Amino acid sequence: MSVQILCAQDQMQTADGNLTIYPVLHGSLVLQWKGMDILVDPYGGGKLYEKFEPALVLITDIHGDHFNANTLQELNLKDASLIAPAAVAELMSDELKQKTQVLANGETTSWNAIEIKGIPMYNLPETADSRHPKGRGNGYVLTLGGKKVYISGDTEDIPEMRALTGIDVAFICMNLPYTMDVDQAADAVSEFKPKIVYPFHYRGGGGKFSNTENFKDLVESKTSQVEVRLRNWYGN
Repeated sequence: MSVQILCAQDQMQTADGNLTIYPVLHGSLVLQWKGMDILVDPYGGGKLYEKFEPALVLITDIHGDHFNANTLQELNLKDASLIAPAAVAELMSDELKQKTQVLANGETTSWNAIEIKGIPMYNLPETADSRHPKGRGNGYVLTLGGKKVYISGDTEDIPEMRALTGIDVAFICMNLPYTMDVDQAADAVSEFKPKIVYPFHYRGGGGKFSNTENFKDLVESKTSQVEVRLRNWYGN
């Protein structure tokens, strides 16, 4: 499997240069802006990221497909910064902890002209044995060059996602039994109306895939304001 721009549309003009989007694997992606490579939940081994020079790493949650210590160890993070929720930082080596800024739900920080806000991500109903309890993990909204990018993390159809405004690009998870089903994801997207949405993290339990074509059809039946971009996040 190799990482590449799969479509010319995966570049977006901002007020300060192009933003390039690289789908990688499952919930992993790279955003490239102003010569900086921003890795989100790097997973799948360091070879997938050989063409990148990590400047910032965002981690959403503690599970191995988001916080993957082996992949992080294989990356050159000498000059990189990391942002993660406290639950992730607690699992890190001392070396990684020194590079990591802890960000909680609702908190905002700035890094190299990028505003980064932690957004709740959690399962419904909220229960004591939830796979993703509220407050443990982060979704993120990045504001760069006047554009807003939303990364959902592992979440269900929560009010905080529906309340988002002005999102230019959204990455939305949809796999059962861990996050949303296709109907929930499409309904939420049709309410907060990002200009562009990428369904990702769509392999479910037992290796089953959510139907991204169905997601696209549902979104387009509900609103004409959202462009759905389907990409292959699994290399097969």
